[in-house]
Amino acid sequence: MDDNATGFEHIDTDDLRDRAVELARRRWDVRFFWELLRLIPAAEAVAGNIDASEASLAQASGFLYEALSAESDPNVQEALRPVYVQYLVDHDTSEAARSD
Repeated sequence: MDDNATGFEHIDTDDLRDRAVELARRRWDVRFFWELLRLIPAAEAVAGNIDASEASLAQASGFLYEALSAESDPNVQEALRPVYVQYLVDHDTSEAARSD
């Protein structure tokens, strides 16, 4: 998804992540968190962290805990940016969220 088409191009990725995660928490949207968990290995690969991208599903419980906390690698955050934008576009209907 193109940030220009959604109006989110001027918002930094940390803020997008925080908004999407907070909205999902308010909505109790486990599917969003599960989707993030599913996509993080691919985002790690895009960010060049190949070893980390090979995490197995058996490690999911520990990985979920880490995934729900703030990511420390800005490259991983950038790789997940389209997910945050799409989630906000699909679920956040407040005008305040779109007018920063």
